[in-house]
Amino acid sequence: MEKLENQIVEFKQSWHDEYLKTVAAFANSKGGTIYIGYNDSGEAIGLEKSETKKLLENLPNKIRNKLGITPFVREEIQNGKSLLNIEVPRSSFPVSYNGKFYIRAGSTTHELSGIELSSFLLEKTGDSWDELPTGVNIDQLDEVLDAESIEKFKVLARQRLPLIEQDTTKSILQKLNLVTGDGRITRACMLLFGKNPQKHFISAYSKVGRFKNNTIILDTVEVKGNLFQQLDGILEAIKKNINVMFDTSVRELSLEGVTRREIWDYPLDALREASINALVHRDYLDTSASIEVRIYDDELILSNPGKLMPPLTIEQLKEKHSGRQRNPLIAAVFYYANLIESWGSGTIKMISLCKKHNLPEPEFVERKEGLGQFAVVFHKDIFNEEELRKRGLNERQIKAVKYVKEKGKITNKENQEISKISERTATRDLFDLVSKKIFVQVGSTGKGTNYILKTP
Repeated sequence: MEKLENQIVEFKQSWHDEYLKTVAAFANSKGGTIYIGYNDSGEAIGLEKSETKKLLENLPNKIRNKLGITPFVREEIQNGKSLLNIEVPRSSFPVSYNGKFYIRAGSTTHELSGIELSSFLLEKTGDSWDELPTGVNIDQLDEVLDAESIEKFKVLARQRLPLIEQDTTKSILQKLNLVTGDGRITRACMLLFGKNPQKHFISAYSKVGRFKNNTIILDTVEVKGNLFQQLDGILEAIKKNINVMFDTSVRELSLEGVTRREIWDYPLDALREASINALVHRDYLDTSASIEVRIYDDELILSNPGKLMPPLTIEQLKEKHSGRQRNPLIAAVFYYANLIESWGSGTIKMISLCKKHNLPEPEFVERKEGLGQFAVVFHKDIFNEEELRKRGLNERQIKAVKYVKEKGKITNKENQEISKISERTATRDLFDLVSKKIFVQVGSTGKGTNYILKTP
């Protein structure tokens, strides 16, 4: 057997009881097999026939008594050598060894502790963090819940819960499953509507920072309160730290009369969608980090604690998708409030809004260390007119860039036509745009040559 050890394979020359923690780790992960009678390279060296017989008789009972699971233990003969395979199925409940819990991390057995252990136990028991009760009884609602946030929710939920404004606060919370059977409000309820959720969950807040670079911070805003208040606060702090221009060519009617259309560095609806996703899907078990928005000159990064819930992948975020909810009660309330859709369309909406805004697609990034982190990276339009002038472009070149932003590419002939210039001038302008790393030349010479924008 020429195999390497991995998440579901382990080789041992002989059996020692300390390997029970490896059995527990397989059971707590995807399952796996311990091959006894092999060296670390997966080469069969064999066992004494008497040892194999003893292990076949004793191991199943030992594992059952120590771990509470039943593996498949069988003998295998290879080239006359006696070997033993211990096949461990994945367990539906958490398996401990001497009071400790283990999982497989690659080809190693890893002991769980702290936040990792809490997250693992919640997942194995089928509960979610937001479903667990607080110490607050439903009779204490006036003391701990923000009445204004409840009223705001009623207004937002009119479309999906038409009769909600006729209900009392207690009735609404019960219908939304925000109260446990013994009359205590859930963690979700406290986060969604609490007057001061940070009193109970110290890290459940957001930060927005404006950075010149990674060491120079120009502005920092801490956004606290319940999730509805944080959503408003995050967006206000972002708007404070990004640029807005007014399109004088487009005027819109409003109750105040004719107004000019605002053009922000990034589409506000996309930033709102990313903020909602962070508040709804963050891992609130991770008390070491908050939601963060980092605003730089050329990009905006919005991140939250917590990896994507399996089996969801980064690639699937760019198409219609569904999956498990980390915080199902919080997600349901935001859905009823008409702030999210039920079919995972938020990331697709961000992509669409950025394209419509003539911006690069946002990047979705997952960091898997520990409990992990998920981030959305928005790239600024570095080819806006103001920035192009700062880079020393002439009016003809600015016109060429605008043409490419609209059409996707430009040829030398098209550049001549839009600015009514000679072939020589058009060529010089285009080569200069390439040297300034604004255009990329596609093709070498002739009619097949065109120019596109250099991606960030």
